[in-house]
Amino acid sequence: MSTETAEPGHGHSPAAWTSVTIMLIAFSIGTVAFFFDVQWLVWASAGLLVVGLIVGWLLARAGYGVGGAKSAPSTH
Repeated sequence: MSTETAEPGHGHSPAAWTSVTIMLIAFSIGTVAFFFDVQWLVWASAGLLVVGLIVGWLLARAGYGVGGAKSAPSTH
């Protein structure tokens, strides 16, 4: 029985970091806009949330995801 397991990556990639950063900013803007009752900005931030998801997917497809050709392997 082998004690070594394959690490799934846990999102340590440029695609994951970029996607999560965009979505975190969108969520923060949306929360403040909801508090101040600015409906158009709430919906705009919801759109930005979807953009973050698409950007992460596109970057992963371009090779910047975990195990991608353009992504440096984790050294820990």
